[in-house]
Amino acid sequence: MKLRWGALAFVLVLSALMPSVLSAQGGRSPARERKPGVLKQNYPNPFNPETRIPFTIGDEGCTDPGRQYKVSLRIYNILSQLVAVPILQGGTGGVAGGQPIANMMLTCGDYVAYWDGKYQDSRKEVASGVYLYELRIDGSSEVRRMLVTK
Repeated sequence: MKLRWGALAFVLVLSALMPSVLSAQGGRSPARERKPGVLKQNYPNPFNPETRIPFTIGDEGCTDPGRQYKVSLRIYNILSQLVAVPILQGGTGGVAGGQPIANMMLTCGDYVAYWDGKYQDSRKEVASGVYLYELRIDGSSEVRRMLVTK
C-alpha cells in the first residue's frame, strides 16, 4: 500500500513540474506569442441581414506605427466555401472605406468591416445558419463564427 501512495505522489510531483520544465527548455506558451492582430466578435450576432466585424491590426501598443500589414477578411459557409469578402467601413490611415478587404495593406489600428449578408457578386441573401469569418494578417490567421437568422 505504501508503494502505491509513493507512486501516486511521484506522478503528482512530475505533473506539477512538467510545465516549468517545458518552459525552461524553450517551449513557448501560446499566450506569450505576439499576434499581428486580433479578430473580434461580429455584432449583432445573430444577425439579419447585415453585420459588422471589428478587428485590430498590429501588436499591443503599436510598436511600429508605420509598418504595413497585408490583410484579408473572408466569410465562409460550414462547407468551407467562400461566401463573401466584407468591405472596410469608414477610412483610416489613408485607406478609403468601401473597399473589399482582400490583400489590403493596412497600418496598425482598429478597423471595422461591413457585410450586407449577401453572396459575393450577387444580390441574393445567404441562408440562415452558421458562417465562419477568417482574418488573415501577414499569413497568420484567426477564425470566428457567426449566426445568420431569418
